[in-house]
Amino acid sequence: MAIAKQLLTKGYGVIGVSRRTPDDLLQNTKFSALEMDLSNLDNLPDQLQDLVKTAPVITAAVCCAGQGRFGCLEEFSFEQIRSLMDLNFTSQAYVTRALLPNMKKNGFGHLIYIGSEAALSGGRRGAIYSASKFALRGMAQSLREECAHNNIRVTILNPGIVKTEFFDDLSFRHGEEPENYIEPGDVAEAVLLALETRHGTVIDEINLSPLKKVIRHEQK
Repeated sequence: MAIAKQLLTKGYGVIGVSRRTPDDLLQNTKFSALEMDLSNLDNLPDQLQDLVKTAPVITAAVCCAGQGRFGCLEEFSFEQIRSLMDLNFTSQAYVTRALLPNMKKNGFGHLIYIGSEAALSGGRRGAIYSASKFALRGMAQSLREECAHNNIRVTILNPGIVKTEFFDDLSFRHGEEPENYIEPGDVAEAVLLALETRHGTVIDEINLSPLKKVIRHEQK
């Protein structure tokens, strides 16, 4: 939502793909809402092809769907392993697969992925989450090499703890001081920086982190 608002403020036209859309975004004439559940892989190919037909000239895509689930590996059910990988990685690969042919045909484009600090180093109780973000980062790095000759730029952002609803269902969260977390607007500004860099220059990767890392564990 913060990224969409930042882009709208700068005059971009935005198609918001999500399960739900805030009313204030719907009131902006440059914003179009497209309801889609990226965790439902079976429906995605047809839905994404409809998107491509409706909007054949998409100049940039920001892939930021994701979910947090943490625990020792044996605490995950087999279905939980699959669902986390499906949303955090495979759905992003599906979106990219759908958009790339037209981007290559048009001769320009920018793919931006919201990764995580968990894509930089695996941590305790984060095996599957880190694996999903490592996979996303690996795809971005490969696409960077694969797509440059088609004038398509690829960027991945790896934020640390961001102050959002992400932590509502988790047993830990950031500290309360402003230097203990990243604001959603900080990530949005990084996206804008990558987009508005001179086209011949690519910001391959941006790592964002709080000034002071404080983790609070809570009983759920």
